Amino acid sequence: MAALSIKETLWASIDKRSEELIKLCSDMVKIPSENPPGNVDDIVLFIQNYLSNKGIKHKLVGPDSKYPSIVAGIGEGPSLVFNGHCDVVPAGDKSRWNFDPYGGEITSSAIRGRGTSDMKCGLGAALFTMALVHDEKVPLNGRVEIHVVPDEETGGSFGTKWLVENGYADNAFVCLVAEPTGADTCEVGQKGQVRIHLSVAGKAAHGSIGNYVGENAILKTMKILSHIDELRKIKGSYSPTQHQVLIDSKDMAEAKLARPGVGNVIDSVTVNPGIIKGGTKVNMVPDLCETDIDIRIPIGLSSEELISNFEGLLHELNLDKVGYKYETSEANFTEVSEPIVKTLVKNAESVWNKRVIPAYQWASSDARYYRLKGIPTLQYGPSNTEGIHSYNEDVDIVDVINAAKIYVGVICDLLVEST
Repeated sequence: MAALSIKETLWASIDKRSEELIKLCSDMVKIPSENPPGNVDDIVLFIQNYLSNKGIKHKLVGPDSKYPSIVAGIGEGPSLVFNGHCDVVPAGDKSRWNFDPYGGEITSSAIRGRGTSDMKCGLGAALFTMALVHDEKVPLNGRVEIHVVPDEETGGSFGTKWLVENGYADNAFVCLVAEPTGADTCEVGQKGQVRIHLSVAGKAAHGSIGNYVGENAILKTMKILSHIDELRKIKGSYSPTQHQVLIDSKDMAEAKLARPGVGNVIDSVTVNPGIIKGGTKVNMVPDLCETDIDIRIPIGLSSEELISNFEGLLHELNLDKVGYKYETSEANFTEVSEPIVKTLVKNAESVWNKRVIPAYQWASSDARYYRLKGIPTLQYGPSNTEGIHSYNEDVDIVDVINAAKIYVGVICDLLVEST
C-alpha cells in the first residue's frame, strides 16, 4: 500500500472515530491541573491509563516526583517527537466564566473549558494520533514519540528543558509542539526573553521630611523606568530567507491582535515592568524598591547585546546603589526550508484547503529547548485565541479533528515507508 493510501485510510479513521477524540480532549479538560500551584498528578495518571489501554509503552521521568513527565512512543529509529504540556493557567474568578471551566462541555461546534486551546486539545490530538497509528499497525520507518510535560506555564525548566538536558531528545530528528496556533499559521520561531530583577537602594527617613532628608528608592526606580522604553528602539536582524516570514508574521500579528502598529512586537524589543515592590509604611522614605522586568528580544538580537544596552542606560543615569540580576533565553527559529515545515504546511493546506503561513511568534514556549539543541521544531495546534489565559476558553471541534489529520499526515510523509 502506498504512503498516500495509508494517509487517506487514517484520515477516514479519524472521521469515523472523531467522537472518541473529542471525548478524550473533554475528559482531559475536566481534570484541573492549574499551575501554579502545579499539581498535575491526576492528569498524568489519566494519560498513563490512556496509553496503557492503547498498549503503548511509556515511562514516567523527571527531576523528582513533583515534576512528572511522560515519555511514550511506538516504532524504532530516529524519532519524530510530539510535545505537549498538561498544566494550565489558573481559571481565576469562576464567576466571570459563562460556563464551568472544568466542565469539559461539548457543544455542537466546540469544547469548552480551561486548557482547551492551551493546550489539552492539541495534546489530546497528538495522543490520539499516536494511538491510531499504533492501532492500525502502520509500518514506520522510525519512531513516533511524545513528551508530556508538567510545567510549561511556569517556564518548563523541570519538564521539557529537563528532558532535553537529560538525553530524552537525543534521538529526535524533528519536533512538533502541539501548542495553539490556529488553523492558518504554523510557528517557526520565537522571541527570546530577558527577565531582570532590579534592586534599587535608598536611605530611610521620616516621610514628613523626605523631600530634604533620606533618599527615596521608589523615585530612583522611577527614573530608571521612565527611560527603559529606550530599549524598544532596538530591532532584530533577519537573513534574506527570513524576510518573507517576518513580513507575514507582522501581518498576522496585526490581524490577530487588531491594534495599530502591534506587528512591531515581532521584530522589536518589548519591555514590561511587571512587578514593583517598595516601601514599608506610607510615612517612611523607602530605602528599597525592587522591580521585575520582562523583556522580549527578537531574532537576530542576543541576550548579551540586550544586557549591554541595559547597562549603558544605567550608566547614563549615573545612579548609585543600583543592583540587578537576570535570567535569559535566546530567540530561536527553524528555517522554512526544513522538511518538517514544508511537510506540515503541505498537509495543513490540504486538510483546510487554504494557505497556511509559517510565522514567528511574539512570545515563547518549550519549542525553544528543542531548537537550541539543533532539532528542527515548529508549533501547530488547535486554538481560539480569545480565551487563552483569559475567561471562556474554548476550541472548535473541527480544529481538533483537523489537527489530528495534519499530525497523521506529517507522520506518514516523514516516517511511512512506500510499499
